[in-house]
Amino acid sequence: MAARLNRTLIAELLIVLAAQEAGDAQRTATAFFLVLGLNLTVLVLRDDAYGMIRWKQANMGFDDWGLTYGNPDFVAYAESYGASGHRAESSDHLRELLAMCRDSAGVHLIDCPVDYSENDQILNRDIKELSKAL
Repeated sequence: MAARLNRTLIAELLIVLAAQEAGDAQRTATAFFLVLGLNLTVLVLRDDAYGMIRWKQANMGFDDWGLTYGNPDFVAYAESYGASGHRAESSDHLRELLAMCRDSAGVHLIDCPVDYSENDQILNRDIKELSKAL
């Protein structure tokens, strides 16, 4: 009875797993939730590179050596496991997908492309200018 009660409680939780890169932990978690029939939304932040490392190294004056690569089709990958795969096309579309996944049973994966160029402007230029103005 305790196992059944715990499973019922877990099934009622809203679970979102955000991952910068889809690795073993995400695959294991996704397979685990599929087997148990629980609800899970996996948000993969896809940059087709070791994006944060690449961005930080560029700001330190280092050359870009082998940090860019292609990712698999995460939507097709999720669907091959029996999950629902989705691809965000814009920030508004991401909001819609998150709401839809929240309100739908099962395991969902959202492939969300990210671009660190705005981070560079905000964190390396705007903040310095704002700090000087203080």
